[in-house]
Amino acid sequence: MKQQPLRFLTSGWPVRCWAFLLGGFLLGLAVLVSLAVLLCFGVLLSVAGVGLVVLAVTMVFGLPVANMERRRLRLVEPVPPPDPHRSLTGAGARTWLQTRLRERATWRELGYAVILAVFFTGANAGFVVLLGLSGMLVATPVVVWALAPETVMIIPGQAIGGPLAALPFCGLGLLGLVLSAYVAGLFAAAQVKTAWFLLSPRDEPSQSRVIELTRSRVRLADAFEAERRRIERDLHDGAQQQLVALTMTLGLAQLEMGESDSPAAELVARARLEARGALDELRRLVRGIHPQVLTDHGLAAAVAEVATGHPLPVTVDIDLPHRLPGMVETTAYFTVTEALTNAAKHSSASQVTVVGRYVNERLILLITDDGNGGADPAEGTGLSGLADRMAILKGRLVVSSPKGGPTQLRVEVPCSG
Repeated sequence: MKQQPLRFLTSGWPVRCWAFLLGGFLLGLAVLVSLAVLLCFGVLLSVAGVGLVVLAVTMVFGLPVANMERRRLRLVEPVPPPDPHRSLTGAGARTWLQTRLRERATWRELGYAVILAVFFTGANAGFVVLLGLSGMLVATPVVVWALAPETVMIIPGQAIGGPLAALPFCGLGLLGLVLSAYVAGLFAAAQVKTAWFLLSPRDEPSQSRVIELTRSRVRLADAFEAERRRIERDLHDGAQQQLVALTMTLGLAQLEMGESDSPAAELVARARLEARGALDELRRLVRGIHPQVLTDHGLAAAVAEVATGHPLPVTVDIDLPHRLPGMVETTAYFTVTEALTNAAKHSSASQVTVVGRYVNERLILLITDDGNGGADPAEGTGLSGLADRMAILKGRLVVSSPKGGPTQLRVEVPCSG
């Protein structure tokens, strides 16, 4: 949402921010009323014992609120915070409740629900008043014209004589709309920052790490990458050049034979075609080992190049503030190419979207296709290998692929440390 002030005003972002804040105002009111009702009933019924159940429900009330916020954030944030909770599929209600109450993310989400209900609802209410008044002032000439000869007054005791006399109020309303656009942008940015701070996953103290083992895995990955680059260089400078020389030699031999119909001329022509085919295949192999565009221009350009030659329509929206570390770019690139290959082979999709952002010193990628879903890492689709590659860099790969689709891969890779 970082744009120049004038470009922001003429883009679609003001409308998206308005919709986000209006929805937040309505949701915040609903959350405020719900929390008040739950707390009142919990306290009043605590004597009978039923109130404890109500209070327990109140403690996990932040979970559905957080889930709604993650969906709502897509209006102004292409990459919303992921769900920090671990899956409890098949768990009973009591086990689910006990587990959730032990997770710190549950309490952060409850805190976010309180902040949404109290602070953001109040701020959004002020914005709604400003937007409503501005809209009414803009429509003043039309209202005066429609209600004539009835008297219309904006300022008490001062009637507006006609539509032309209402134009100053219309201009004031336009200024109010411009102000509300920038206010909405600031309020939306503040809510997005708060959501990322409270709703995104964090490393809990109980999740101890063996730092030296992690470092050794990174060193192993660096060594593997260096070896792959060496193989690429040897193929490019050695075998590829020899194939070029062989193709040229066979071409010269074909010229020397001229229009001869001898079996040898036919064999030379066939050998030249096969050498060209081998050279093309070798060039594709070299580009696949590590594309030059990734080294020269970075991740966004490399993914855009892959999308151009992909059999499915691929929309690429990767916006990064700077070049990322080499291992991060390489890992992200091959993750995207593998995901696009899977989409073309297995998903029956009609289009794929790749979104990339740099958030809180992490690269976040979302690869989404509209296929039939059902992707399973256990079926040999390469997802397990991608997850292992993520683990080397302390990143993670989250796959969402219900039956019937869509399939979304969420990639998070730390870019520091």
